[in-house]
Amino acid sequence: MTGQVTAEIPVSADRRPRHVAIIMDGNNRWAKAHRLTGVAGHKAGVNAVRAVVETCAREGVEVLTLFAFSSENWRRPKDEVSALMRLFLFALEREVRKLHRNNIRLRIIGDRSAFSDALQERMEKAETLTRDNTRMTLVIAANYGGHWDIAQATRQVAEKVRQGQLEPGDITDDLIQQHLCIGDLPMPDLMIRTAGEQRISNFLLWHLAYTEFYFSPVFWPDFKDEEMQKALHAYAGRKRRFGQTDDQIALQTAQQ
Repeated sequence: MTGQVTAEIPVSADRRPRHVAIIMDGNNRWAKAHRLTGVAGHKAGVNAVRAVVETCAREGVEVLTLFAFSSENWRRPKDEVSALMRLFLFALEREVRKLHRNNIRLRIIGDRSAFSDALQERMEKAETLTRDNTRMTLVIAANYGGHWDIAQATRQVAEKVRQGQLEPGDITDDLIQQHLCIGDLPMPDLMIRTAGEQRISNFLLWHLAYTEFYFSPVFWPDFKDEEMQKALHAYAGRKRRFGQTDDQIALQTAQQ
């Protein structure tokens, strides 16, 4: 599914995904393969994040969403979770100014209430610093789950119905989407998962309805520029139908 590509050949603008979403998997397995601790794997993963952000910004991707910490990850060993929180805080402090210098906006989605006050404060400051940047939007999903996202959107809509602002008949797909965490952004065109796993693990459940999937065998710490280029080229070769036939798509292309 990954295939061989010439990374030096850029993906043309009309074949480039506007929004790329990534499940960053394989940090622990990478660490074990290198006889290192799990924390070392997560630290190595930060370097891959930096490389992929740089590649996507350079290639003109508008939105990059990274699944950093799921609502299910709290079940991991406490020492690993604590180390992840420290690493998250450190990465925010170190990387946010680099994002700002490169005109990249940072958004963090998920239930922040479970995080420490210090981490919540750092998240808010990072978003505030970068909120007017326009080159690319980097979305970090932290303590995020697709079920949670749909549930919180539904609660917001239900509250509006209770207050008389909406009628039940007013509820549409578009209305629900407006209340999702990134309902104002383009839907993901390409979803990547690393380390050979082929499932979406409660990530952006609503948003992935028509997304192209790309599964890489490479552990996340090794998924850098060349691997990201492979994914972009694989996407460029896909034919997206959205329920239509090949003839309909050909006619629309000819009319453009």
